[in-house]
Amino acid sequence: MKVSTAVWIIIGMAAIGCSYSILRAQTPRSIWDGVYTAEQAKRGAALYIQYCSSCHGENLAGDDEVPPLVGDNFLSNWNGLTVGDLFDRIRVTMPFNKPQSLNREMNAGILAHILSVNKFPAGETELPGQTEVLKQVRIEPAKR
Repeated sequence: MKVSTAVWIIIGMAAIGCSYSILRAQTPRSIWDGVYTAEQAKRGAALYIQYCSSCHGENLAGDDEVPPLVGDNFLSNWNGLTVGDLFDRIRVTMPFNKPQSLNREMNAGILAHILSVNKFPAGETELPGQTEVLKQVRIEPAKR
């Protein structure tokens, strides 16, 4: 009788441990968690100049017809969405004169540059080019 009770306790504790690990793995990250590298942002800056600056400006400020990619207005438009949402918008609709002409790695680099200019911290791992992974990273204008 004591052995079966001990076995059930061990099984229950293992189930709780597995549930905690699964919940922790599914917890979305934030752009404040360092989701790109400084080197990736540097490469992305060169791509941005080549493919994006003619419309959005070298300082990412946009103009009356083109939205900014930096600052409070930009961040408020994306607040509550994910980096994956922004990545897909860039991937599918940009550059304006030739949509979908850049590969995922190039788009991730440009997005890393945008995050860098918006003063979100760099980290140790490059921003991936997989939308599914980027959907796990929340856009939050202010650090919580």
